[in-house]
Amino acid sequence: MAPLKILISNDDGVFAEGIRTLAAAAVARGHHVTVVCPDQERSATGHGLTLQTPIRAERADELFADGVHAWACSGTPSDCVKLALFSILEEWPDLVLSGINHGPNLGTDVLYSGTVSAAMEGTIEGLHALAVSSADFQWRHFAPAAELALDVAERMLVEGWPRNTLLNLNVPPLPAEEIGPLRWCRTAVRRYTDQFDKRVDPRGRTYYWLAGEVANDLEAEVSGPSEWPTDVAHVNGGGASLTPLQPEIFWRGDCTTLPALG
Repeated sequence: MAPLKILISNDDGVFAEGIRTLAAAAVARGHHVTVVCPDQERSATGHGLTLQTPIRAERADELFADGVHAWACSGTPSDCVKLALFSILEEWPDLVLSGINHGPNLGTDVLYSGTVSAAMEGTIEGLHALAVSSADFQWRHFAPAAELALDVAERMLVEGWPRNTLLNLNVPPLPAEEIGPLRWCRTAVRRYTDQFDKRVDPRGRTYYWLAGEVANDLEAEVSGPSEWPTDVAHVNGGGASLTPLQPEIFWRGDCTTLPALG
């Protein structure tokens, strides 16, 4: 494959090991890599944009492998990709990668994910984009996820990447030789219990800390071999999940099933 122009971002920030591993792996394959990512952790910011304060970007090449051109941006993940496309890059990339996230982006959590939103910004602009996450918050061996992400992106570009489609890759926290099969998956529905921890500060004032544990994953079981499992079920079983997402969130069902209005 000819070298690609790749833009990489994330939501864990410029010092995160995941993004540095991904950028180094891409350069090692001969691709031209530019990183524009937050200057600090911006997890769970969703598709937020900075509107009330200026956005600043500083060079951060020294944090990355030789050959990577990097900027640390004061904005959100979505800000970073917008800034890269419309102000920093001289040419638009062939591919947008986001990650490697320190933790999973499974099920309906993709709605809150800064990692997924950064990639979605590329999809909205008509670019091929892939979000990649290591499905454990404590796992720090990112090389297998980086190689798999690049394998997936390169293969999809050759074999046919569906237009207007973001790919969301989640890799289980396992050595490369122990990772199960890569499968197309559907998005699970995730819900949480005890979402807020109520506390009292030293001055006697109540505050809340968003916490919560996953309570259930609807339809999380793996169905028949011809059907797509949910991303949660497949990753929990040790496999790598690849889920197609699209920016179109409009109703696609049968309108006759909705109640009449008026």
